[in-house]
Amino acid sequence: MRLRKIPNAMEILKEHSDYVILDGKNNKGKWHSFFCNLNPIHLEIGMGKGQFITTMAKNHPDINFIGVEVVDSIMVKAIRKYKKEEKLANLIFMLVDAKELENVFEKGEISQIYLNFSDPWPKKRHEKRRLTHHSFLQIFKNILKEEGEIHFKTDNEKLFEYSLVSMSQFGMFFNFISLDLHKSDFQGNVMTEYEERFSQTGQRIFRVEAKFK
Repeated sequence: MRLRKIPNAMEILKEHSDYVILDGKNNKGKWHSFFCNLNPIHLEIGMGKGQFITTMAKNHPDINFIGVEVVDSIMVKAIRKYKKEEKLANLIFMLVDAKELENVFEKGEISQIYLNFSDPWPKKRHEKRRLTHHSFLQIFKNILKEEGEIHFKTDNEKLFEYSLVSMSQFGMFFNFISLDLHKSDFQGNVMTEYEERFSQTGQRIFRVEAKFK
């Protein structure tokens, strides 16, 4: 389904500069100062309407969360939803392409990365656009702490299989793998809007927690 572009999306985002970052390059290496604490920083790449990252920030006030989105119209939808809630000191949103993350974060500045229901880009010619392609894994490795993890969820079995192979070939190892998350004994799963829609249909959700060696 084609995304409906929101007119004046950038202007709308600029009106919320207290919690929306349009250019994070000036904060590279200074994010702990930005949040005014030394708490871990967790990053969701492709936050959609923001339900996951907002819930995580509410549940974990001792962690700083940054929700990243590349499409301004999608971020506007997240902002409109977030405006109805009490603002959280440990949560901000940032408009940036994942390819540019090394220009925004210093080496080892991020403690954890979430990839939730990323675009599968199923055609072979689009493989390099998948967020679990080795080119993105290299970026993630560079901004993560040595003990940092990537938590990846998807309903796309082929993307999950591809991701496991890609991560393994990149030299990562897995702390947790589920082939049917909602039927597993995993505790503390926070659902995205997309995931909620399928939670009652029995559709399988795949999840992996991975670390770099």
